[in-house]
Amino acid sequence: MTEQDRLADFRHDFALLIEAGFVAVKQLDEISSRRLFEAAQVLKPDSTAPQIGLGYIALNKLEIKEASALFEAVVKQEPDNYLAQAFLGICYLLVKTKRKRGEELISEANEKTNDPTVKNLCSLALEWAEKDLKTRDNKAPFFSGAPNDES
Repeated sequence: MTEQDRLADFRHDFALLIEAGFVAVKQLDEISSRRLFEAAQVLKPDSTAPQIGLGYIALNKLEIKEASALFEAVVKQEPDNYLAQAFLGICYLLVKTKRKRGEELISEANEKTNDPTVKNLCSLALEWAEKDLKTRDNKAPFFSGAPNDES
């Protein structure tokens, strides 16, 4: 029995692994989420979904460089993957020099997608950029209001 034959029994679990990986991220369980996304990658090596999951882990940890690289690779492979494009835009929002490009990516994803979840993500990200990032351009993104808290 080959490796592929042994994995065939588990291919139907791919979507469950991806979903469980995102749940684990929300529960702040990086080890489990990483293992779930990596297991999904073994089942379907050509799928970009596990890479989006790994990028999501990095984004949640504010490892922007790593997250950006993962999302950029997905968008390069699948230009119409609007979830990856929205996440890439969010990464760019966190880098002042790339903020405008981030807003463009998110707006484009919002216009092109039919997925209500992605549309909601885009709307929230654009609202955050408008209310919190643009109004505090001369201050740290999470300005506390304390004196001398500007950067």
